[in-house]
Amino acid sequence: MIKYIKRSDLDTAKYNACLDNSPNSRIYAHSWYLDIVATNWDVLILDDYKAVMPLPWRQKYFIKYIYKPCWVQQLGVFSPNIIDEKLVRAFISAIPRTYKKISIQLNSNNPITGKEITKKVNYILDLDKSYEELFNGYKSVRRRNIRLSIKNKTIVSKTGNYNELINLFKTLKKDEVSTREADYSKLEQLIHFLIENNKVDVLKANGVNGELLGGAFFLRDIKRITYLFSIVSNNGREQNVMSDIIDSVIENSANKKLILDFEGSMIDGIAFFFKSFGAMDEGYCLFQKNKIV
Repeated sequence: MIKYIKRSDLDTAKYNACLDNSPNSRIYAHSWYLDIVATNWDVLILDDYKAVMPLPWRQKYFIKYIYKPCWVQQLGVFSPNIIDEKLVRAFISAIPRTYKKISIQLNSNNPITGKEITKKVNYILDLDKSYEELFNGYKSVRRRNIRLSIKNKTIVSKTGNYNELINLFKTLKKDEVSTREADYSKLEQLIHFLIENNKVDVLKANGVNGELLGGAFFLRDIKRITYLFSIVSNNGREQNVMSDIIDSVIENSANKKLILDFEGSMIDGIAFFFKSFGAMDEGYCLFQKNKIV
């Protein structure tokens, strides 16, 4: 039986254990993650936490709706057991009718078809190979750019100063993105928490003169390294520093049973960039439904 559980009544230990034991686990679904980034969230639970489905929600003009929080890509149904379309549909049908609109990006292990579905593409790279093998799997343009950075003496290093990267993003992208100030604040809270709990690598790239050229946040859990956020300056773009940053993550994580999750893109240029590291397609679905009509 699928039950609707309010966040305040959730057994967080059982909930997070279900996620950790699920082959399709995603870091975004953990209770501590959603507590930071979601306005509100509750959960659908099968029996005694055999499967779970977090439901981030908001309310506007007395209308409650399920939404995708900023800094979250895939949620949906998670379980240590096999997930088929019948189970996914059962969970979706169990969403209370008080939610008049639903928008959920299901994870790649949630099979589903229908008119409410929009197919989307993620890109992933299996890191359980030697760095040499992984590097040889890059497209030639990517290998060439990385070798060029050696000549430019670009320095990639870890940093605890995540705010300088967020501020650089705000400065350079303020006219291109619609990210709200509240979402930047949540990102700061999230990265602060993740640093304290050793669940993120904050990397930056500097030129030989010390100029900040760019940086990125890579979330870490027991199954995936997730490329959450990045920014490059104009000089950094000319020097292809994001190639250096991603390559450093791959080199330092090679021969480990981990997946590098690029978080995908439907933009051709960005998709090509991810694929140039040898990344493979991983499809997932956006489920949308309007219950007002």
